[in-house]
Amino acid sequence: MTIESDPSYPAHWEADVVLRDGGTARIRPITTEDAGRLVSFYEQVSDESKYYRFFAPYPRLSDRDVHRFTHHDYVDRVGLAATIGGEFIATVRYDRIDADGRPASAPADEAEVAFLVQDAHQGRGVASTLLEHIGAVARERGIRRFAAEVLPANTKMIKVFTDAGYQQKRSFEDGSVRLTLDLEPTAESLAVQRAREQRAEARSVQRLLAPGSVAVVGVSRSGAGVGAAALRNLRDSGFHGHLYAVNEAVTRDLLDGVRAYRTVEAIGGPVDLAVIAVPADRVPDAVAACGEHGVQGLVVLSAGYGESGPAGLARQRELVRQVRSYGMRLIGPNAYGVINTAPDVELNASLTPAPMPTRGRIGLFTQSGAIGIALLSGLLRRGEGLSSFVSAGNRADVSGNDILQYWYDDEATDVALLYLETLGNPRKFTRLARRTAAVKPVVVAKGGRHSPAGHVVPDTRLPDATVSALLRQAGVIRVDTVTELVDVGLLLAAQPLPAGPRIAILGNSESLGILTYDACLTQGLRPLPPLDLTTAASPADFRAALTDALRSQDCDAVVVTAIPWVSEDAPADDLAGALRDAVAEYPGKPVAVVHVELGELVEALSAVRGLPQPAPYRNWGPAPDPAPDAAPPAAVPLSAAGDSIPSYPAAERAVKAVAEAVRYGQWRRATADAGQVPEYEDIDEAGAAAQLAGLLVDVDAGAVLTLTDWDARELLARYGIRVLPTLPAPSADAAVRAAGVLGYPVALKTTAPHLRHRADLGGVRLDLTSEAELRRSYEELTDALGKPAELQPVVQAMVPRGVDTVVRSVIDPAAGAVLSFGLAGVASELLGDTAHRLVPATDRDAAGLIRSIRTAPLLFGWRGSDPVDTPALEDLLLRLSRLVDDHPEVTGVLLEPVVVAAEGVSVLSATVRVAHPPARGDLGPRTLPSY
Repeated sequence: MTIESDPSYPAHWEADVVLRDGGTARIRPITTEDAGRLVSFYEQVSDESKYYRFFAPYPRLSDRDVHRFTHHDYVDRVGLAATIGGEFIATVRYDRIDADGRPASAPADEAEVAFLVQDAHQGRGVASTLLEHIGAVARERGIRRFAAEVLPANTKMIKVFTDAGYQQKRSFEDGSVRLTLDLEPTAESLAVQRAREQRAEARSVQRLLAPGSVAVVGVSRSGAGVGAAALRNLRDSGFHGHLYAVNEAVTRDLLDGVRAYRTVEAIGGPVDLAVIAVPADRVPDAVAACGEHGVQGLVVLSAGYGESGPAGLARQRELVRQVRSYGMRLIGPNAYGVINTAPDVELNASLTPAPMPTRGRIGLFTQSGAIGIALLSGLLRRGEGLSSFVSAGNRADVSGNDILQYWYDDEATDVALLYLETLGNPRKFTRLARRTAAVKPVVVAKGGRHSPAGHVVPDTRLPDATVSALLRQAGVIRVDTVTELVDVGLLLAAQPLPAGPRIAILGNSESLGILTYDACLTQGLRPLPPLDLTTAASPADFRAALTDALRSQDCDAVVVTAIPWVSEDAPADDLAGALRDAVAEYPGKPVAVVHVELGELVEALSAVRGLPQPAPYRNWGPAPDPAPDAAPPAAVPLSAAGDSIPSYPAAERAVKAVAEAVRYGQWRRATADAGQVPEYEDIDEAGAAAQLAGLLVDVDAGAVLTLTDWDARELLARYGIRVLPTLPAPSADAAVRAAGVLGYPVALKTTAPHLRHRADLGGVRLDLTSEAELRRSYEELTDALGKPAELQPVVQAMVPRGVDTVVRSVIDPAAGAVLSFGLAGVASELLGDTAHRLVPATDRDAAGLIRSIRTAPLLFGWRGSDPVDTPALEDLLLRLSRLVDDHPEVTGVLLEPVVVAAEGVSVLSATVRVAHPPARGDLGPRTLPSY
């Protein structure tokens, strides 16, 4: 069904979803063209399931049934189907009813709902997913409650309703259970939805990383090419499952020692993962063959897709649609591959030649194959292993979000490293990153800051510093280069988390110690005076000094600096052993080593043996705040902490890694109490929704409407934000009349775009206490700056003196909804002194927002001035955050200036932009990105 054949068809209800077992399905509205599919589907449902659906034996559907179940108005009668391979596996429908249970139309807000799931697909979470989607559809159509009649023996369906997290009522009538669900999302329903999303998406990645069998499609007989390389790497990695080679022209049983077949279909057993390495024009046939054989997932190494231009992007979109139609997931295309070092898997389905990376505690995700190679090489040189590696290429399906879902509860991964060119679904990424960062570090190097024309990565309107600040709010450790990504990852994977910013420095070079001290100050740390052991220091001296530092109450981390000895009496192994012994005796603090031309020391330190193995990081609480007179606080272990000591060839790199660990520890402590999004009794959410709906009636999709001053004030007032009224003053007489209405003293301001908020140009006159002053100021204003028609003057009542600030919220394509705050004026604009938080903001976010700008002291009594009413300012920020979060139609709000006085705040001007919201959002039912 297409929009062209039926203009009423709601195409935006179509969605791809991940089911509980990691497979995918497509949900779409049922149409008149589905009669054959519906009959075929019903024939495959067991008699018991039919009985549960119709409360009586119902072996087949009549023509009348088929017509009723395939003809909908998509308002009062709606049917959705879950499909795989184009065929129905489940259906759900609702019919709007009145208070007596009879068919009805709006304004009736209740509907009867019923499900039917094919027996072969029961237990996959299909009904739960359909309930999310039919519930979203119903809310869109003005339905607020679902009613369902269920037989008591149908415990599976009763559980679908009761486990959804909605408010509900349950009664027993006439031999059946009657359930009534309130469809308004609740905190519990959202938590249930997100928990199911995490399990499903994690399972879908787990199926890709831990297959029981792998087929490589496109293995050349000559042993050359990408397919043959992938096969060799799988074979040489010691993969524990079944391995097959596929080449349509193969004439022998083995290729490179691996069982070979002409087609995937010819393989006798199941295939869990297929690695496709054929030219792009042959990929659709390979995907179809895999889908028909029941393959669960694909790694497509083939190029010639989105990276090659518009034609390739269209080919990529069709590839995703085809893959998902078979219920599979896709890594790629243009992928470098995947690696899983788990001892019972040992999968190297990538282009990384043997030997495969060693087993470690770091998970690594990249979009770029070249960056993936660089990161793998960097970790290998530093002696660090991996838990898993995914290089997703064009990231057409599986993305960093999916991998974060997998790593969240993967016991083999203690640190998540990601190289990203885009955040994908930004709201979802920050939500997942915040949750994951609460149990293990998430380190991101983000490329694509300045995307060239035609590049497939969408750009952002926000400055890079803003993006970095928003990531840090979510607990993400943002680094600038892939080198820093490795540096920070090594420290977090190998060492405990520091309990504070106090850094001890010791070593055998005074100059290197001073460089390290300066680097600490640059990073905002609190270094202790460096301890110079002199160039005559022996390994025993290093051990003694490090032991003293580790057991001291005065430091939270230690940086050891080392230069080569003049004599050869103290080899690197001896120094490494001395440092190991000290760390083994006092393992509670992180240690990093700065070395100069001591390559042997790097190798010795990365091969540490015999150190204690604390519990995994996720089982520990936040690092405690250090107490002045207490024993040194125990740092939070990140993994099997202490299994190596990271070393760095430059002081700046070591200190940068330590500083990121310190800031991450501070974030962990701060988010132990994450704060709350406040509830307000005086908010008129329904009224705001109705007002926005009315304003957007005549606005085209994609267009943005700037509200009039009156409409903006009305909308903001519904959320308790009062904008001081202004009256137009096209003449001096009009200005006097306006002042008579508002009462003296007043302000006279221009509102012309080129003069707006530019008091420095003389476009604002304040504290006018009489008609004479007002007329004189009006004449001076027009003489100096232009005619009234150009200046568009207005009169406004004066407010108490205070600090002028700017509050705004915007929807950014690459960051989602953002709340921003700064002081008004050209100085703040010039310096970029603006702070940002993601929406919805909590009370802790609002408090931190106003304190994070460099000019914040002006709000708190700088140089003897009176402190302003920051609680009132925080309240304003939270109300604006709620407005933007509750109503995605609001795409931008600018409040400038906001005068914060000793008591209260005054919003003098407001600009509000609105538009039709996207059909789907992160708060809607679970969906995969659409193509």
